[in-house]
Amino acid sequence: MSPSFFEIVQLTNGDYALRRIDDDSAPLVKISFSAEAREMMEDRDMNVAKAMISAGIEAAGNIAHDIDWEEEEPDAHDVQPSYTLH
Repeated sequence: MSPSFFEIVQLTNGDYALRRIDDDSAPLVKISFSAEAREMMEDRDMNVAKAMISAGIEAAGNIAHDIDWEEEEPDAHDVQPSYTLH
């Protein structure tokens, strides 16, 4: 399998997207800023989008690294709901 290369692009609606260079299908990630957020960033929204995507890729890599792929699936009655507060 050949390696994939990615690019960050600005979409026609102003959102930013991460997509494969050789694939025109739906982007892997889209980031949308409100008008208020864009104003606060003072034309640095592309840099912020790059930083957000980079942080997301790093976090996903860390999570994938921490997974014990040999662990058995938990029983359905043992699963507790999880909540994330942002």
